[in-house]
Amino acid sequence: MSNEPQDDRLLDHAYDGIQEFDNPLPRWWVWIFYATIVFAAAYYFDFTGRVRGPGRIKEYEQQMADAAKRWPAPTGGADEAALLALANDPQALSLGKATFTTNCVACHRADAGGLIGPNLTDEYWLHGGTLAAIYKTVDGGVLEKGMPNWGKLLKPEQVKAVVVYVASLKGTNPPNPKAPQGDKQP
Repeated sequence: MSNEPQDDRLLDHAYDGIQEFDNPLPRWWVWIFYATIVFAAAYYFDFTGRVRGPGRIKEYEQQMADAAKRWPAPTGGADEAALLALANDPQALSLGKATFTTNCVACHRADAGGLIGPNLTDEYWLHGGTLAAIYKTVDGGVLEKGMPNWGKLLKPEQVKAVVVYVASLKGTNPPNPKAPQGDKQP
């Protein structure tokens, strides 16, 4: 009797003078292999999403929505009431005038009559004439029209001050103003 197990059988063919043994895989390994095939099919045809979950993009969107609820973006005091209260502060108007003279004169002229940028003294506004709308325009900019986002370059109090200063210029009627642009605001 030989010491070889019965499962190890020599195959009938030879290749380059080498004969092979027929060693079958253990049954537990074969069943795991079949189970992975079944799982792959279930994973591929998983219409309910129970196996795969919502997906990485939906998870990311959900996490971003949760983060936005948990840590809302700061408004920077852009609400109309806070800016209206600041409009009566002479110190804020002085800071606004200095900021306007330093940063805005190149496009809007010293008298805000408009040069490259629009006239800021008339009733016509491209992006809204309320204090909150002016704040949004100054803070976020309008890059496609050449208006930089001053919120990244100036301090928040400078942005607020220049907004109330610009609002105080309405109706000042400078000489040779630029033609009206935008919609008429009340």
